[in-house]
Amino acid sequence: MSELVTGEAVALELRPAKLPSRALAVLLDLVVAVAVYVIVTIGLVASTAALDDAAQLAISIASFVLVLVGGPIAVETLSHGRSLGKLAFGLRVVRDDGGPIRFRHALVRGAVGVVEILMTFGIVACIASLVSARGRRLGDVFAGTLVVRERIPVGRMPFVPPPPPWLAGRFSGLDLSAVPDGLWLAIRQYLTRMHQLDPQVGGAMAERLAMDLAARTGAPAPQGIPAAAYLAAVMQERQAREARRAFGNREAGITHPAQGGHHPQPGSGGHPSGAGPAAQTPGAHPYSYPSAPHGPSATPGAASQQAPQAPQPAVQQADHVDRPATGFVPPA
Repeated sequence: MSELVTGEAVALELRPAKLPSRALAVLLDLVVAVAVYVIVTIGLVASTAALDDAAQLAISIASFVLVLVGGPIAVETLSHGRSLGKLAFGLRVVRDDGGPIRFRHALVRGAVGVVEILMTFGIVACIASLVSARGRRLGDVFAGTLVVRERIPVGRMPFVPPPPPWLAGRFSGLDLSAVPDGLWLAIRQYLTRMHQLDPQVGGAMAERLAMDLAARTGAPAPQGIPAAAYLAAVMQERQAREARRAFGNREAGITHPAQGGHHPQPGSGGHPSGAGPAAQTPGAHPYSYPSAPHGPSATPGAASQQAPQAPQPAVQQADHVDRPATGFVPPA
């Protein structure tokens, strides 16, 4: 993977094309160009038979330049770096900053390609591509271009388990700017494979990752919350912030509690104080956390240690039935 920086200081991760795929693409382009050149030459010979030798030589040179040199330049310019061979093998020529090439880039590549590909049978181009860190030939170096792969096999992304519902929005105030990408990747890999690990090994790994994450955020991990649930909740918070930054709150469907978002009500299942099905029913969550207070044996005291307790109503349900709508008790 090659990291390119655009003019707007945006880092692009592009995968440079390797020598075998580039060689096959060039070979296919040459076969097509030579076939067109032979057809054009046969037509010119038949139509210029009455001319003298000098005129026929000039016409043959002009046809060679136009077909074998000008043709690839025109194709790469009009297709923005995708010739027939590159299209067949999923390649594209781009600028060093990742943008589409223009006529001047294709002209330099084509002119240098006459020397390093046609006149030397591709030997110079192969040597330059092997020496270059990004597989560029001399034409790419002089033109400031790079051949990258467009069709990259994408595997199935592993599913990152969401945190328990009673931890949703709990870590919205954490400062995640100091957490490096390597630690996020380690946390993601652990969350996707934690049920494949030995319980003791997975628990120790979760504790270590939680300690590293707490050290980076500057806030200690809450007591009583399983390390895996803590990691999943912070990971969900990071993903929510990225979605808000990319699409905005309304488009992403994410609202912050401080911005008028939905606050879980008692009995709705979104808080430990509400004994809803989502909070207490085993199997309601795709991944179970053994230490989480959402099992059948969970008690209100244990739930109060995990998350702040919602204010309880000061009166019993029966009082709401007997009292009028104003809430005042009529005199006896």
